[in-house]
Amino acid sequence: MLSNRLSIITPSVTVGISTKVKELKDSGKKIINLSIGEPDFNVPEKAKHSGIESLNNDETKYNLVPGITILREEICKKLLDENNCDYSLDEIVVSSGAKNAITNALLAVTDPGDEVLLPKPYWVSYSEMTKIVNAIPVPMNTDKSNDFKLTGDILKKYITNKTKLLILTNPSNPTGAVYTKEELLDIANICLENNIYILADEIYEKICYTDKFVSIASLSKEIKDITITINGFAKSAAMTGIRLGYSASNKEIAKGICAIQGHLVSHPCLTSQYIGYAALRDCKKDLDNMVDIYKYRRDLIVSKLDSMTNIGYIYPEGAFYIFIDLSKIKDNFNFSESFSVEFCEEFLNKHNVAIVPGLAFGIDDYVRISYACDEKDFLEGLNRLNDFISEIMVSCPNSAL
Repeated sequence: MLSNRLSIITPSVTVGISTKVKELKDSGKKIINLSIGEPDFNVPEKAKHSGIESLNNDETKYNLVPGITILREEICKKLLDENNCDYSLDEIVVSSGAKNAITNALLAVTDPGDEVLLPKPYWVSYSEMTKIVNAIPVPMNTDKSNDFKLTGDILKKYITNKTKLLILTNPSNPTGAVYTKEELLDIANICLENNIYILADEIYEKICYTDKFVSIASLSKEIKDITITINGFAKSAAMTGIRLGYSASNKEIAKGICAIQGHLVSHPCLTSQYIGYAALRDCKKDLDNMVDIYKYRRDLIVSKLDSMTNIGYIYPEGAFYIFIDLSKIKDNFNFSESFSVEFCEEFLNKHNVAIVPGLAFGIDDYVRISYACDEKDFLEGLNRLNDFISEIMVSCPNSAL
């Protein structure tokens, strides 16, 4: 008999879309895929050579559970220089991707029945990871007028005596919203007052178009002590398949994470660690160039959306997504259960464009589009989206047109 937890875990919507896209492509259809959160760049050459060199040097044996020393030293240097966060080696645990780092952290700080707060919209895997460790995900409603960012007043409404952890993503997936220092202080001080840990997912931190990104752990020594910062290399260095992430936390939490990881995976792949080490040390220009291109694409896609009718969007200040509001056409679209899911399915079937339904992030009136792809693809995808919306508004008897 299988575990009961399997009955409460929802399959990944994004993985399901990727599977459908592959099936359609295999059948001979040309699909524009705007669903995937994967950079369309390659790993920087210097980083790749570092991995190759490590193999040539036979760096293939067991190593330290929290990660090789030179990589953790480089992470500490990065956190101090770029984020104003002073960590020691024994406060850094390198993992097999940011997902692994998040799961390790949840296992280290939550018990069955503890509540984990998730501001909506939230990344698809947070709620399922929380269920896997037998904690309880608690979605929190936020407000579009504030780009769906969490505020202290909203946070207070959801705190109970079972609340153990808040997961805060900055920049946000799916909205691209970025928190200011004042907004982070408002949230962090309430967590301090109520003994709530903060899991700060900063995986998109380098893909930020504002003047200054602020890490929540940098706000004060006390806030740093309750914060587990998660970061990695998949988005910033295009290392999605290489699987490398890390956590930065106080010594007690890091020791717990290290103990868990030692039993689950021993340590991350050594070759991946050497690639990540060189990405941090030697590839700043490559990473900055990627961000410049993302920003150019952001500006291009926003300009295109501004010319379209019957939609809205959250203006992205980071990451490489745009969260599009389709609430104006919802009443004109014939659906049975989920508007965004059925909208995306029909759009894919009729116009051969894959996008992600907002329901995957907890808000059904929206869809998410990725611009981590060829410029021609996302512009053509938007043209087809505009055509599809026009078809819906013209054909539906409820249409105001």
